[in-house]
Amino acid sequence: MDTMSLAQARRTALAAQGLHRPRRVRAGQPTMRDLQRVVDTVGLLQIDSVQVLARAHLMPLFSRLGPYDTGLLERASRRAPRRVLEAWAHEASYVTPEVYRLLAWRRARVATDAWGSIRSVATSHPEVVRVVREVIAAHEGLTAAEVHELLLADGVVEARQGENWGWNWSVAKQALEYLFFTGEVAAARRTTTFERVYDLADRVLPASARGDVDDDEAVRGLLELGARAHGVGTLRCFKDYVRLRGTVVRTAMEELVDGGVLRRVDVHGWDEATYVHASAVRPRSAGAATLLSPFDPLVFERTRLERLFGLRYRLEIYVPAAQRVHGYYVLPFLEGDRVTARVDLKADRRAGVLRVESAHSEPFTRTTTALALARELQVLAGWLGLPEVLVSGRGDLAGPLGKSLEETFATGGDPRSGGADGD
Repeated sequence: MDTMSLAQARRTALAAQGLHRPRRVRAGQPTMRDLQRVVDTVGLLQIDSVQVLARAHLMPLFSRLGPYDTGLLERASRRAPRRVLEAWAHEASYVTPEVYRLLAWRRARVATDAWGSIRSVATSHPEVVRVVREVIAAHEGLTAAEVHELLLADGVVEARQGENWGWNWSVAKQALEYLFFTGEVAAARRTTTFERVYDLADRVLPASARGDVDDDEAVRGLLELGARAHGVGTLRCFKDYVRLRGTVVRTAMEELVDGGVLRRVDVHGWDEATYVHASAVRPRSAGAATLLSPFDPLVFERTRLERLFGLRYRLEIYVPAAQRVHGYYVLPFLEGDRVTARVDLKADRRAGVLRVESAHSEPFTRTTTALALARELQVLAGWLGLPEVLVSGRGDLAGPLGKSLEETFATGGDPRSGGADGD
């Protein structure tokens, strides 16, 4: 059996995510080709409405590309032929058309894989589902609010009692989400307020997202996506990437091993059966210096993250403020092949300030960390259109980070430079 040290496993995982090298520094912004390279590498971008810094799906691209025009992703998702499509993968996600095609396996399982209100609306309100289907067919792109108003005017639904926010969905919205889950309708685009605009799938999907795929092929393909995107990991790691479940997953795993797509590997210190993808590379060093959002594919599977990087990481958004350890919206800082710090960040757009609410060192913090992190925060602030970075006094790294920021601003050094070798 092949063997790997923990450092080798870390670098293999980083390479699989395109995070093992410093970002390219060149004239001009990243192009659509650059964006496509990242999307093809990671396979999916989780969508979330939280925008303490920037919306969740935008940050993994920044981590890999640096400052880029977010309009690239907008064009990729709304202009035909679309390069990314919305689907339920690892939660709500942008996925490539090829992954969307494989996800037909999940779309056919609405009765078991969709959550309560979505799963039941087809039987509890079949007339609403039918009318919503007809309304979407008669229009080219409608939001849930627009569909609700049309149904309300026709007396199909009643006026809502209370606000329609969060998961407090109207029946019309539930019907739309049912049709979205089954693939009858698709997301044509998002509005400026991030509302999903629905249209018939036939009017949205590119040819590469269509076509029949049998269950075995679909599950194998989705599991391989997780394995390729992780590089090295366990069955639990791979299936979590698109939230696969059921006995068919283990069968698919055995088939991937038998076919040579995956092979067993012994990672020092791991006590679970571990596998490496046939396409995985094992760099001798890693040189990135970048922030990772809480929704980055590298940090999806928290047990794996802790085993690889020694980082016990929890999103504390829903933790009462007095009980938070590191902060509300905390980003790990990747330096080389280690997470060397974590910072709680907030984009104060009204004041034009990127606020560092706290900065904490990690056991693997280096002498270069404060300066490398200061440079990365300057890059992030510039990308967000915020002219200033302010550090609070919370956390043991706050003082050194504040001094490093003062030095980099004073010297006018190029904040895009930097990076560190792995061990």
